[in-house]
Amino acid sequence: MKKAKISLWKQDGISIIELMITMTLVVIVLCLNTDTFGVIFKYSRQTNQAVGAQMDRAVGLEMLRTDLEHAGYGLPWSFRNAINYQEAASAGYNDAPSGEPRALVSGNGAGFKGSDYLVIKSPMVGMSDTSQRWSYIVGGQNPRAWGSNDLANDARVIVVSPQGTGEAYGKHLIMDDTAFFTAFNATSFPEAFSPSAGERYVIYGVDRDTDLRMPFNRADYYVASPSKGARTDDSDGCAPNTGILYKATLNHKDGNLSLGMPLVDCVADMQVVYGLDTDSDWAINSRTNDISAMTAADIRAQVREVRVYILSHEGPRDPSFRYPNEKVIIGESKSLGREFTLSTIGTDWQNYRWKVTTLVVRTRSLSS
Repeated sequence: MKKAKISLWKQDGISIIELMITMTLVVIVLCLNTDTFGVIFKYSRQTNQAVGAQMDRAVGLEMLRTDLEHAGYGLPWSFRNAINYQEAASAGYNDAPSGEPRALVSGNGAGFKGSDYLVIKSPMVGMSDTSQRWSYIVGGQNPRAWGSNDLANDARVIVVSPQGTGEAYGKHLIMDDTAFFTAFNATSFPEAFSPSAGERYVIYGVDRDTDLRMPFNRADYYVASPSKGARTDDSDGCAPNTGILYKATLNHKDGNLSLGMPLVDCVADMQVVYGLDTDSDWAINSRTNDISAMTAADIRAQVREVRVYILSHEGPRDPSFRYPNEKVIIGESKSLGREFTLSTIGTDWQNYRWKVTTLVVRTRSLSS
């Protein structure tokens, strides 16, 4: 007698109702996942842009900090002979043709939409490798060679004696008649720029191969619209009516500023405040946002600290975010800085994550 085969598979099919319920559940799950991924992608993009902006800001501000710390480094305090030098083609912050160069100069409210304009003078604020190099020479010897980062032959340099007038410490610019710079040579340094026996001069690199129009380098920090033009919308991720913080250096060839290097994006304002020591005890007892009336000697003797305040936003516009305050103090106060009205940016000003970044720098090279 044959045994009947038992099928391991159920022979019944799936009803239309069961299929529709299953498909509906699948569609619901897919929709939920799509919305979730959309939200995750949106906030991930905003976070990535904010983190990128923070990194760019950190790098840019470190360059500004370094230049401020070295303001006045290698800058002459006096001249061996009568001097006639040139500076910027636009004379607003010049000390030329014969003035003792000021290490720091600024225009209070003179920049982009009322922001400040900052100028730093020192051989070291240039952008070339030469401007980061120095040496010294003792009477009867060749310039000191370090073995690495040496000045290249024919680099344009200035030579400074650390002995000022009246045998006091100073930075006395060595000159050959009216020539205030020379070309470096490691084995045959020009005699007119070499010290007598027992003396020592310091040699500062300024430019690689261009004759100098001034015995220092100069860096200008300012806020400006992007090179493509003023922002009228947020198509590039920044709020309208914001700019970029740039560093530009002065060209020795023609006195024009170089194409600015962008440091911080989405900037609405920059304010500069100086901490002063007016009684020579090395303690700050006064603050000001205007040093235009101070001489080079006053700046060396009194400026102990520089504070730079930058108003910018992190990340792109976020419709779900609401910044709470329409008015922001940039600086120490309204009088030592500025009260900025964010609504001047545009109607969507509240949808940006605004931040005031404060850079505090002790001046290390003004009087040394």
